[in-house]
Amino acid sequence: MTGPAGVPIPGRIVALVQEQNRLFTFPAEHLVDAIRATGFRCTACGACCTRAVNDHVFLLDRDADAVATIDPAARVPAPDPEFCDRDGMLYVSGYALRMRDEDGACWFLENGRCRIYDRRLSGCRIYPHMLRRASDPAGTIAWRRFAHPGEHGRQDLSLSREECLDLAREVLEYENAFLTQQIAFLETVHEYFTVHGLRHDPAMHATRLQQAKNGGHVDVRVFHAGEFDACRITSPRTP
Repeated sequence: MTGPAGVPIPGRIVALVQEQNRLFTFPAEHLVDAIRATGFRCTACGACCTRAVNDHVFLLDRDADAVATIDPAARVPAPDPEFCDRDGMLYVSGYALRMRDEDGACWFLENGRCRIYDRRLSGCRIYPHMLRRASDPAGTIAWRRFAHPGEHGRQDLSLSREECLDLAREVLEYENAFLTQQIAFLETVHEYFTVHGLRHDPAMHATRLQQAKNGGHVDVRVFHAGEFDACRITSPRTP
């Protein structure tokens, strides 16, 4: 089966597995040094909790479960469903945090403060640190930040090595969990489409996304905990 980019899904799975293997060999100390040099310290300004800074917050399966127990309305299909079958059913790799239509802020942001800060989700806990999901010619995964100094937060060069090491471990664990979920999604989509004689339909995919953007109801299957949840969206971002 070939995916949206014309690349066979088995080939994409192999590429992600190779990326995951490289992640396992990435030295945590390199990430610790980069985190200390950046010195990012959250000031609870709420800027990163809006679409102005982050288009969306992807939820790992465990985070999606946590959100469902706190407020089910805060969990929505992740934007830009990747696959669409000939019947117009969309398929996406997981859930995302809901962003409010009126101000583009996270569902849990209230008066500029996170209502669930003590239970904040994996992507929120490691922000703004991550590993770039791309490699140089030598196959080295490069670390990057996606919050620039001065935009929000503050610089704190007194961060201890212990703090940075704990954060580095969380970043590595998050990236591993994300890749694991993407691999499982592709494996499940490939098997489902093969068993049911389906294929990705680019024309129908474009039609369904446009219908959702125009306010129509579009059905989507969200990959979660190894299965597909039946959901409905009215835009790539809003349920």
